[in-house]
Amino acid sequence: MKIGFIGLGVMGKSMARNLLRAGYSLIVYTRTKEKAEELLREGAVWKENVSALAKEADVVITMVGYPNDVEEVYFGENGLIENVRAGTYIIDMTTSPPSLAEKIYEAAKKRGVFALDAPVSGGDIGAKEGTLTIMVGGDEKAFQACQPIFAVLGKNIVFQGKAGAGQHTKMCNQIAIATNMIGVCEALAYAKRSGLDPLKVLESISQGAAGSWSLSNLAPRMIAGNFAPGFYVKHFIKDMKIALAEAEKMNLQLPGLALAKEMYEQLAAAGEENSGTQALYKRYVNE
Repeated sequence: MKIGFIGLGVMGKSMARNLLRAGYSLIVYTRTKEKAEELLREGAVWKENVSALAKEADVVITMVGYPNDVEEVYFGENGLIENVRAGTYIIDMTTSPPSLAEKIYEAAKKRGVFALDAPVSGGDIGAKEGTLTIMVGGDEKAFQACQPIFAVLGKNIVFQGKAGAGQHTKMCNQIAIATNMIGVCEALAYAKRSGLDPLKVLESISQGAAGSWSLSNLAPRMIAGNFAPGFYVKHFIKDMKIALAEAEKMNLQLPGLALAKEMYEQLAAAGEENSGTQALYKRYVNE
């Protein structure tokens, strides 16, 4: 089975590498070829554009930045929908609107192509270690056919339902993370201001009822002053905007999410859009 992978950013590169190491034949395309050089040295094959990759792959995985990037890759000139062969599986692992996932599914179905929306959670660590949480929407038979691929990329793999269900689940994930990140930052700021050793505090609270992925994985980075991106601030803002737009359609108010988005937008305006989401801590330590 030949897998095509489009998008080799912070997470995409590690995900593609895991597929290569698992023995899959891998062809790749990303807008900046330099990002692919390491994988090419490891055995991946470069394709000059989306259509060239689409015509050769049995499965195509996309992991790009924004919804407009997804639109371009799938529906643009020389895009996936018009160029993949019937029977191909196309899996969008980007976080994007559920309505876009449904649009891709319907267009693919007309061409005899199987489309899944499969956004992920777990950041750069999960991508490197192959322990991502994968939330999948689409037809269950297509999901089952792609299970061996998902198993290389993640450990917690759940079929959520029809097309768009994976993206809706990712919105739930981001909503839960957004206000939790505020809590993590404020807990560490309180620990520091009160004269405690933040690492000792973390040792206690991360194992109790306050425990969370962000507390265990991102709080140590905050304490160390490591704000390199495992997940970009700019991409988190994009996700929160999608979630708020979807909530508005459902007449659902999410004040906690709205506050988190406002705080992250202020952080981005201060020049931190390309930092990791843990950079929210700077708001507290720099005050």
